[in-house]
Formats: sequence, C-alpha cells, structure tokens
Amino acid sequence: MLFPGATGRGLKIAVIDSGVNLRHPHICASTRGVVVGTDSQHNSSDDPVGHGTAVTAAIQEKAPDAEYFAVKLFDKSLRATSDRLIEAIEWTIANRMDIVNLSLGTPNFDYRDQFQQLVERAASACLLLVSARCAGQHPVLPGVLEGVIAVDVDWDLSRDRYRVSEANGRPYFLASGYPRPLPGIPPARNLNGISFAVANMTGFVARACERLGNRSFSEICGALAAETLAPAT
Repeated sequence: MLFPGATGRGLKIAVIDSGVNLRHPHICASTRGVVVGTDSQHNSSDDPVGHGTAVTAAIQEKAPDAEYFAVKLFDKSLRATSDRLIEAIEWTIANRMDIVNLSLGTPNFDYRDQFQQLVERAASACLLLVSARCAGQHPVLPGVLEGVIAVDVDWDLSRDRYRVSEANGRPYFLASGYPRPLPGIPPARNLNGISFAVANMTGFVARACERLGNRSFSEICGALAAETLAPAT
C-alpha cells in the first residue's frame, strides 16, 4: 500500500452520497450519518441502496483511523439537484471537514460560477475536494475545476495503487473502479465505476494528508505524484 503506515488519523472526511449502513461489516471507522437541508425529504441518513456504504467502506479500508461523516444527498434514485449538492458541500465547509469525497458530479455547467466559488471557499478553509472529473464521456462539476483533486478510472490498476496524468496543463489522478470485494460475489457483479475510483483515491489523499503539515491543494498533489514513484509493497 502506498504511504505505508498512514491511516488517516486526525482527519475528518465527509462522504456526500446515499447515506450509510452503520451495521455493515465493512464500516470499520468512527462514522456518523448526516442529513442536510430543512426542505429535504430525507429524515434518515440510512443508505437505501448501498452505494454510499460501499463508497465509504472503500475509503475506510485505506484510512481506518479517520473520522467519517456520511452526508446523505441521494435516495433510491441516486439523483439530486445541483442546488442540493451545493448545500451539501456548504455543510462540509461550515463543519470544518478536511476532505470531501464526491463520487459524483453535475454536467450542468450553468452552475460553474457557483461551484468555482465553493472550491475557492473550500481552499480558504483548508478543505480538499476529491471528485469525479467525468461521467462517461461528459465532464462534470466540480471535478473539472482548478483546485479540485480530479479522478478518473483505470480498470487495469489494483486497488492499492493509483497513477497521475495531465490534461490542459493540470494533473488528475486515476484509480481502480472497484470497491472492497464481497465474499462470494465476482467483481464484475459487484458495484463498480467512477464512484469507486474517487473513493479509492480519497483513501490515498487521506494517507497523504496525515503526513503533511501544509495540506494545500498544490502540496497534496505534489505528495501524491511523488508517492507514485515509490516501489510497490
């Protein structure tokens, strides 16, 4: 595993997704469910589809000593408005998270200015956003914005590695699109995709953050890039 010995200790990680099943055996770290929005139809942070649980578990596998906040955005449809996504990110800034996992994004670029302002506010609060840079072939917000740790899928990578690439002069990261395996279920029949590439990368970001006093976007990207040169262990 890259960043050997690191476990995410001392970090607060928000996972904006479909909630969490706190009874699932893969949820192994301190985890709290969060519901945001006074007009929300969701009055429980329980995960009705398992997606948020699997995403959270993938991160916790790499950073088991962090503190987790499962911010419920989706319900059974795995769909939400851009306004609700903005509200959820605002919650993470107000509550002083260190890292936010966004295994999602919106293709609605009418919201670009609002998301850019959120990214800048997050940076001022020393909060790192880790987000999908595309959904299929379509770029999505906030992952394509400068200042966001953007993630794509590399199906050939093992879950304990990632790599760095570049587009338009900016770095982005590629990680495995598979979650933690479930006994008796072949990987191809389990949940998979960009959501889990982001989650796996968030775990590596947490491991990198534990060792850095300066957790700015540029310092973290530099540390992540440097670690890819380390030999596999």
